[in-house]
Amino acid sequence: MVEISDRDLMPAAQAVAGGHPPPTVSFEFFPPKTDKMMETLWATVQRLSPLNPAFVSVTYGAGGSTRERTHSTVVRMAKEGGLQAAAHLTCVDATREEIDEIARRYWDAGIRHIVALRGDAPDSDGPYRPTPNGYDYALDLVSGLKRVADFEISVAAYPETHPQAPGADFDLDNLQRKIDAGATRAITQFFFDPEVFLRFLDRAAARGITVPILPGIMPVTNFESVQRFSKMTGASIPAWLGRCFEGLEDDPETRKLVAATVAGQQCQLLQAHGVEQFHFYTLNRADLTYAICHMLGLRPDPAGDST
Repeated sequence: MVEISDRDLMPAAQAVAGGHPPPTVSFEFFPPKTDKMMETLWATVQRLSPLNPAFVSVTYGAGGSTRERTHSTVVRMAKEGGLQAAAHLTCVDATREEIDEIARRYWDAGIRHIVALRGDAPDSDGPYRPTPNGYDYALDLVSGLKRVADFEISVAAYPETHPQAPGADFDLDNLQRKIDAGATRAITQFFFDPEVFLRFLDRAAARGITVPILPGIMPVTNFESVQRFSKMTGASIPAWLGRCFEGLEDDPETRKLVAATVAGQQCQLLQAHGVEQFHFYTLNRADLTYAICHMLGLRPDPAGDST
């Protein structure tokens, strides 16, 4: 009979057994367009909030198209859900004065955390161009927000380099400039190869970047959609990932099982290399994210089950 010792257990199993503390997590949502979608989102929030996330964030549509819905969703999560809620803000299609006013409204509503991004222009507008009299880039937005109030500010990072950056060194320099301007955390674009993130951490550390860098985890439920997203973001898709989803186009239940397994193993490998914080792109769905968090050793906080 083969005996398995604690040393042989997977990292997540060790965490469950008490070998390692569970990680800190955060969740990203997008503002709902309809009442039905709002019901779905709120059910997702109720399912995930007992996991005691460090914060949750709500995205901001291209051209500021979800400005009011983002605001109302963030404020509701903070006031009714009792969550540390962060609002995304971008430079697109708004003047400095307009963005400053949006930021003041958040501060007055008790929101203290902003995810500051350059943003992308709507597809119909072609490539990104700074808005006249607006903040040109995320660096400028971070500086402007700090002049409005003492926000906690998260910014984006790109393990595989921003698709419009001249190179990896420029990209890291830009991240450092955003931190120097007041950002206190970076959240990465999604990726699928754990080594991509670990190499990025090494390069950031060598550059002297010391703020937390959270890996952005995207559970894959629709492989075709992820392929489209990857072309826009510069994220590579390993060949093995495509093979995992071959022949499952009409089998959503199996796709969910595969997605949870793939993302869970990705997080386990990162956890084994000392990564202690994860940021999940939930796509307003609770099931996969909850399952992955469970695999990582997280359990509901009884005190947090009051949403």
